[in-house]
Amino acid sequence: MGQQTAALLPDDTGGKEIYMRINVHAGHNPAGKVACGAVGLINESTENRRVKDEVISKLRQLGHTVYDCTVDNGTGQTDVLKKIIAKCNAHTVDLDVSIHFNSGSGDKAGNGKTTGVECYIYSSASKAKVFAEKICQAISNLGFKNRGVKISQKLYVLKNSKAPALLVECCFVDDKDDAQLYSYEEMADAIVYGITGERVQIVPETSKAEQGEETSTGDRKALYRVQVGAYTARYNAEAQAEKLRKAGFDAAIVQA
Repeated sequence: MGQQTAALLPDDTGGKEIYMRINVHAGHNPAGKVACGAVGLINESTENRRVKDEVISKLRQLGHTVYDCTVDNGTGQTDVLKKIIAKCNAHTVDLDVSIHFNSGSGDKAGNGKTTGVECYIYSSASKAKVFAEKICQAISNLGFKNRGVKISQKLYVLKNSKAPALLVECCFVDDKDDAQLYSYEEMADAIVYGITGERVQIVPETSKAEQGEETSTGDRKALYRVQVGAYTARYNAEAQAEKLRKAGFDAAIVQA
């Protein structure tokens, strides 16, 4: 179990960029319900849903097909896990991503060092391994200790997912240094970058022609351009621009 799908992942593409099909879910029931996540200086079931929503939004903006497999109505932990897997396995995808937060650091006072990020995969042969490594690196670039990629054949989601799967423990809910460094937007951006090598960026405009109206004091109101992706192959940029146009958005390709 755990690695049955022949997915189109980076090693299969000859270096070409592709659009992926991805399952993403936040682990556990929502905060306050039975089988909810860890609670410390931050709340796992609250924050993993905030991260999950941002990850899904960013991946979709980059052109990928994403399914939200989060469960909010489990009667217990086993029921939550079974329902998550039922949702995941209902889709044929390239990757399953399970978003969690860790606990057990015993450092609520803070010692000036983060306890950090780690990812779990089912086996060292998993096609999810490269993504897990890149996610750990991207999150560690935010300042979190990189605890690395670990193997587990006991975790239910990894064991029973049909697609290559990874479980990311973003940081520790009971470490003051982790909690102070943590931002759900930055965490989501790092996860997306680990999966795709791309970021959704918001870039402030600077030229007068692009600034828009002036305020009553004579200052121009700032407008913001949303950049959706950065591609090494022009045909991928053109495909993404066409998707945006069909969705009703203006789109232009600018060579950096």
